[in-house]
Amino acid sequence: MYIVTSTVTVPTDKIEEVIEIYRKRSRRVDQAEGFTSFRLIQNTKKRHELTVHLEWQTKAAYMAWVKSQEFKEIHDLEKNYPDQELAGIVPKVHQYEVVAE
Repeated sequence: MYIVTSTVTVPTDKIEEVIEIYRKRSRRVDQAEGFTSFRLIQNTKKRHELTVHLEWQTKAAYMAWVKSQEFKEIHDLEKNYPDQELAGIVPKVHQYEVVAE
């Protein structure tokens, strides 16, 4: 299994707005070959810290998604989000390979 996380720190007054964006997400990634799960998780002590947690069957499946037209289209939409404060947030991305279960 391959896990990718993408963590952002959002302004406190925008937390619910960002959560709602993810609740209404396109779900296009859900159809990608090798995709297993999506979760948006919130830090319990730093409520303004949100992390997208994606699970993939393999690193190759994730890399195929990253190179896909769907990935490009989704991330282009994020860059053009009308709220420039949110559009300017740069996530910290981490990639993990599961080595034991």
